Amino acid sequence: MPHSKIHLSDIAQRPRWMTSWERLKHKEAHWFVEMVAEMFGVFLYVYSGLGATAAFVVGTIVGNNGIGSLYTVGFAYAIGVVFAISLCAATSGGHFNPAVTLSSVIFRDFPVRKAARYIFAQVLAGYLTCLIVYVQWKDLLVAAENVLIEKGLYDSVMFSSSGPAGVFGLYVAPGMNLGRVFLNEFVTDFLIGLVIWGSLDPTNQMVPPAAAPWLVGMAYAVAVWGYSPTAIAANTARDVGGRLMVISIWGSQASGGTYAAIAALTNIPATILAALVYELFLGSATRTLTSHHIHFLRAHKQYYEDNKLAPYGYLEGLTPQRGQSESFESDLGEKQRDSRIETVEALGDRV
Repeated sequence: MPHSKIHLSDIAQRPRWMTSWERLKHKEAHWFVEMVAEMFGVFLYVYSGLGATAAFVVGTIVGNNGIGSLYTVGFAYAIGVVFAISLCAATSGGHFNPAVTLSSVIFRDFPVRKAARYIFAQVLAGYLTCLIVYVQWKDLLVAAENVLIEKGLYDSVMFSSSGPAGVFGLYVAPGMNLGRVFLNEFVTDFLIGLVIWGSLDPTNQMVPPAAAPWLVGMAYAVAVWGYSPTAIAANTARDVGGRLMVISIWGSQASGGTYAAIAALTNIPATILAALVYELFLGSATRTLTSHHIHFLRAHKQYYEDNKLAPYGYLEGLTPQRGQSESFESDLGEKQRDSRIETVEALGDRV
């Protein structure tokens, strides 16, 4: 049996109910499974960051500054992104952001109907995740609210990035120039989008598939560390889901005012522009795919074929001519063998 055709079911016994679910999942419920994967990806990313944010905000209010910092918040979001992509991307493609989904529609021929389902799932996951974390932290959040009331700071701090509502909803500091806030958001989101699109490029020799989650995660960390004090959202699902949640808990006073539109929408054109810039100037359709990406993408394509699912975009082009495929793999094997021989000879000369 060829290596690429070995399935998990070929080497591990599966309970009958799981085998039945596999058949159902690949026929009638595949669209639902993809949405669930998007939801869990957003959950992992947002849940990781919210816990660190709650510790930072609550600790600052109650005077226990040792339980959180801007560094821990950025690092938590970065690890959350790594979790999301590593665990869920194989099922859904790893968007977890409406801006990435819309960019994929424009530049990767991603189906519009599937994109609508993804965006709904992403925003819903953002809302539910914020609600879950609120319940987990409620006692401490209420204690922080009481401290603000005692100090006479409730009205000025509660619905700000430094208040309990700011753990979930995103706010801009009073007196900030919204034009500069928009510029901060746009440039930061452009940076994140550029890293995402570069990490998705199967011809990028510097970024094998296994490195992509870490690069994208660090891009989010840089955004938090360097630009969140000015106010950034970076993800419509995180912002809109969180904003709907704070409105559900605290009412319309938690809506965020005019800034809400900047937070929710700016990352979409910024990410699309980043994808366009990468496609026009940094990427190339005539570059050769890396060997890492060929194996990675062929594994995905094989999954689609084995389960009779229609792949989209460039996955359809991963069936080269038989002779061309054999020639490539033969050349690759010869290069690897030559490299090993040269290494052995060099070591022999040293000895």
